Amino acid sequence: MTGKIIGYIRVSSELQNTDRQLEGIKTDKTFTDKLSGKNTDRPALNQMLEYTRDGDTVIVHSMDRLARNLDNLRKIVKQLNAKQVKVKFTKEALEFTGDDSAMSNLLLSVMGAFAEFERNLIKERQMEGVALAKTNGAYKGRKKALTIEQQTALLEAAKNGVSKTELANYFDINRSTVYEYINGNL
Repeated sequence: MTGKIIGYIRVSSELQNTDRQLEGIKTDKTFTDKLSGKNTDRPALNQMLEYTRDGDTVIVHSMDRLARNLDNLRKIVKQLNAKQVKVKFTKEALEFTGDDSAMSNLLLSVMGAFAEFERNLIKERQMEGVALAKTNGAYKGRKKALTIEQQTALLEAAKNGVSKTELANYFDINRSTVYEYINGNL
């Protein structure tokens, strides 16, 4: 008996399109996460890990879609392989079964390290771009959640003992944002 073909898709936000990741690949079941890869507690990933069985094959577009760093990538692949589940990465054209040779293990480590390195370079370039834009006056940052009048009202209400949760609900902001305003960080 052959196992199922399981797809795993991850995009970083709700607005991103998932269509291209496993385009043209027939799967029996696909799990999709729409959140950052830095979060290792991803609902669909956890469901997929629970769902897979001996003989199944998990197909992922690329290593960086499964994990953001090398340690996490190796852990997930090893966890799946321990269940006798194959893991295929279409972009890198690599497959891992658990009885892999030393060369396969090296490839997983090297390709995973390159994916992590590439992600770090992108973040570094982004931070450099923001810093340059700030010096040129082009980057103003995110718009404030509250107007000056709302901020004054929030601070006054907080002084009068209104709970942080009530303030957050009233102004439709997170409690952490309430604390940021109260502490003068925004």
